[in-house]
Amino acid sequence: MLAALSRLHIATAGRLGSGPALGPKPNTEMPMSGLPNQSSQTLVGAGVGIVGAVMAWGATFISSDAGYAGVGPNALPWLVSAVLIICGGWLVWEARSGGYREMEEPSGAASGDWPAVVWVVGGIVANASLITTIGFILSCGLCFALAVRGLRVAEGQGGGGLKRSVIDLLTGVAIAAPVFWMFTKLLAINLPGLTASGWL
Repeated sequence: MLAALSRLHIATAGRLGSGPALGPKPNTEMPMSGLPNQSSQTLVGAGVGIVGAVMAWGATFISSDAGYAGVGPNALPWLVSAVLIICGGWLVWEARSGGYREMEEPSGAASGDWPAVVWVVGGIVANASLITTIGFILSCGLCFALAVRGLRVAEGQGGGGLKRSVIDLLTGVAIAAPVFWMFTKLLAINLPGLTASGWL
């Protein structure tokens, strides 16, 4: 807390001593190697705003009838879209008034690890495609196993072999099963299952 206040005091004193210029201090260090330029930063902000606008458009198709809590099912989508639009506008303003502040050099690899991305995305797609066929528990277990394999590949550890994959699958099932039972047995909310018993 004290360190943050000290930095704020130093920054304020520097601005007061440098003349009558008002507004945010431009990022004079931009562009740096590896950092996005002003146009790229503007596109990021515009993209966030567009996502918010699309969500707001989608929220117009959701019923606004208030439930027992006094709010309708479209309240949260409207809230999220408003926040995204505000954040998008703020990011565009930051980009056009000197660039994002206090940015550091990006860390990590120079390019994406596409094999790892394929494993993770494959797990998500498999879950969405198979959840109504093999049920919530098994599809989530499969998603977990594929995603973990992708993360392991990204760390340079390799796939781990058949034994490791089976352990990952069983771990995913062990995580998904209690969630499934909580919804089907405690909350009486139906989730896709392999059987009609509500246990698998």
